[in-house]
Amino acid sequence: MPTDAMPPVAAEPAAIEPRPEAAERPLSILTRAKFALVRGFLVAWMRLFSLTGLYWLGRFFGTCEYLVDYNRRRRVARRLEQIFPEGLPARVRRLMTRRWFCRVRCDKMLYLILDRIPRDKLLNRIRFHGREHLDAALARGKGAYIMLAHYGSHHVAGFMMALLGYRVAGVRDPKEAPLRRYIQQKFSATWPEVAAMRMYFADTFPRMFFREFQDNGILCSALDVDRFRGEHLKTCPVRIFGQTREFLTGTLQIALRCGAPAMQGFIVSRKNFYYRWELSPPLADPDTAADTPEIVADVMQRYADNIERHARQHPDHIQKY
Repeated sequence: MPTDAMPPVAAEPAAIEPRPEAAERPLSILTRAKFALVRGFLVAWMRLFSLTGLYWLGRFFGTCEYLVDYNRRRRVARRLEQIFPEGLPARVRRLMTRRWFCRVRCDKMLYLILDRIPRDKLLNRIRFHGREHLDAALARGKGAYIMLAHYGSHHVAGFMMALLGYRVAGVRDPKEAPLRRYIQQKFSATWPEVAAMRMYFADTFPRMFFREFQDNGILCSALDVDRFRGEHLKTCPVRIFGQTREFLTGTLQIALRCGAPAMQGFIVSRKNFYYRWELSPPLADPDTAADTPEIVADVMQRYADNIERHARQHPDHIQKY
């Protein structure tokens, strides 16, 4: 699903010609065989013990990882200290860290075999809260922009919206991991709606994003970057977790120019592979908002405040840096 790097805003989009996507190195036969072996094991386990059995298998492996992966455990604990500067009792910090490991392992296991789960069974495990905001935005005919963050398994939201019939596009890193490319191919082969999703590289020309909004489509991306991505990318300083950071603003500025409502979405993983997709109302009035420094700064700070609030409510969904 969407990644974080975003293109700059073009001064005159009609004058820019799109370029073809960069060629990706094909996956080796050995790599495909390893992925297929893991998928085969997880599917067999699911058929023997149901999705509930797969969930408890994920929790078991997540606990094992928590016990043996000292370096990652330390990084997660350090991240929790940033989110809770008032401090946490050692017992609570250990509990939150272990839940993070279990949540990540369960989400990854399900991600590997989503295409092998019947459509109705999959959609029944996802609750869509705030769908009325998206439908109202699309009724205006100018598209919608969903601002994601690197918290939780937001790829679930993208596939769900596609299966519900929405026209979805996302932005991803050109250096995406081989596993994600492999799974995306499997999803596309199973679900025509997912195959119709458009995935743009982070350095795609802005004209393609203008077209998405002009065609009344939905564009999703994550703007909470954790490292410098280049001088050519538009950024805005925000206060988050007591620090000042630079978040990307390119697609937000494009949405404001097109009159597309900008909303924020979070996906929350719950017990036994149930998910809650939360979509906020527009962060700015699409009828009056414009691409001005003041409005961009206000929207980005509200976006950062919502991330901070979400991280404190769901510490097992944090992004580890």
